Amino acid sequence: MDYPEREPDQLEGVPLPEFQTGVSGHDAARATLLDRLDAGRLPGGILIHGPRGIGKATLAFDLARRIFEKTGDESPGHIAAQVAAGAYPNLFVMRKSVRDTGKGYYTAIRVEEVRRFIEEMRMTRGRAGHRIAIVDPIDDCNTSSANALLKILEEPPADTTFLLVSHRPGSLLPTIKSRCFQVALRPIADREVRTVLDQVGGQPLAIDRAVSLAGGRPRRGFEAMLLGEGGALQLLQAWLADPAGAPSAARIALADALGGERDSAELRFARDILNDWLADAAKAAASAGDRVRLASANELWDKARLSLADADEYNLDMRQTLVALFDAIRKHQLLSVQPTP
Repeated sequence: MDYPEREPDQLEGVPLPEFQTGVSGHDAARATLLDRLDAGRLPGGILIHGPRGIGKATLAFDLARRIFEKTGDESPGHIAAQVAAGAYPNLFVMRKSVRDTGKGYYTAIRVEEVRRFIEEMRMTRGRAGHRIAIVDPIDDCNTSSANALLKILEEPPADTTFLLVSHRPGSLLPTIKSRCFQVALRPIADREVRTVLDQVGGQPLAIDRAVSLAGGRPRRGFEAMLLGEGGALQLLQAWLADPAGAPSAARIALADALGGERDSAELRFARDILNDWLADAAKAAASAGDRVRLASANELWDKARLSLADADEYNLDMRQTLVALFDAIRKHQLLSVQPTP
């Protein structure tokens, strides 16, 4: 099925959040929100946050449909069809807009769009029942548009709830976070990722590989399926399983395979995998109470972030950047196989 273009980073052939028929994983978070709905204690603002690609917007649209069913007078099927079509009068969705030229998207949600959005919300509702505003994601707001949105969050219209999706809640205005009921989501189980990927079909082996690369994030699984036989990503996963034991030639070959094309989807995917590995390394050191390894992990995180950012900004050789990063990862991992004093 072809889906209408509504997001700047939309994946070809992959269902948009408003087209999803259910939510895989996040059962506890969903139950908490539905309990509040049943008790008539729905907050004016709900911040749904967590890593990118784990189903936050899918949960937001699912919750919107449940709220419309509970507070309105239309059938679930009719509500779902209109939500998917972007035509339900009590649903307002804000994302980055297509440029006035009709080509590409603006780099941020602009303040004029927020003001227009607020004006529409203040108008008489089109249907009986609650109204929902989904901002997907609020991270795309710049300072001016975030402040404009804050004003309506401070005094939301009656029977209206804002569902704010965020990949980076730490970067949001504290005043926005303080006015929202916060729901933290985490990556989901592999079997739940498989349930989502099965929606678009595919060969079992391709889905197996995508699940193994997804790391609990369905979007990453879809990206892996679109990449096809991305051998370099599997090599990266295998190398990260034992960086200290792999020969130096493996690091060089891996950097050559991933760094040859700067803007490739495979390299972007690899950077996500590396970020996850670095975060897990820091968590493991913290859990073990190993201050030496924790200091090393934090230093490694900073090195990776700065070196990759410099490579992007100054157009540096990505192969050399990756070789240096892989060498730093190997040195850190040696601390795990050698006793600390």
